[in-house]
Amino acid sequence: MKKTAIITGGSSGIGLSIVKRFIEDGYRVFNLDIKPSELGHFCQCDMTNEQQVNEIITELAHKYTLDVLVANAGVHFSASIEKTSSDDFDKVLNLNVKGTFFAVKAVLPSMKANKNGAIIIMSSDQALVAKHNSFAYNLSKAALASMAKTTALDYAAFNIRANAVCPGTIETPLYHQAINNYCRKSGEDKQKVHQDEAKLQPLGRLGQPEEVAELVLFLASDKAKFITGSLQVIDGGYTCQ
Repeated sequence: MKKTAIITGGSSGIGLSIVKRFIEDGYRVFNLDIKPSELGHFCQCDMTNEQQVNEIITELAHKYTLDVLVANAGVHFSASIEKTSSDDFDKVLNLNVKGTFFAVKAVLPSMKANKNGAIIIMSSDQALVAKHNSFAYNLSKAALASMAKTTALDYAAFNIRANAVCPGTIETPLYHQAINNYCRKSGEDKQKVHQDEAKLQPLGRLGQPEEVAELVLFLASDKAKFITGSLQVIDGGYTCQ
């Protein structure tokens, strides 16, 4: 029987690679995103809208067994605490944390009824270490790591596993956008900045979204059925320095 996976924020970057990999593995994939995509079954959804998230996931649960949730939708924001406005703070926390909270809460009734499910929350290496000018983003990713651990404990009796994936610097369109913004403000050469970023990683390169997708697929599979409540770091060795 074909398994069903819900992936949030699956229209670009790491999320898109996850959608592709799950489809390749034979999953029926539903992508909840505000940005349209032709891959998988696209469901236009504002993850900060609790009612919309609930309605879409509840409808899917009536039609299919919900085997996997990958809570990936998020936004990056770079600023120190002094340079973070209240609106900036709300924007980051509303999508990164509340959006994930809405999705996880919505899939749990179905997973509990089926006494089975895998929840993978996209956190960050910033759940383990701090980075400069990353106050709100860092905070949000630490919160997501905590969400994975508490959910794992609360729902282990229902055979529901919850884990957080903690990527380091991954080469995505979002990464290049951040580098472009930095170079525009600083006047530095993009190629040099890109090379410097690679040198910060012990493996000497940036991660690729396909590599993160492989880890997510593994955590969703029966091969990982004794793994729950974990923070799975995929950062080329950055946080072990």
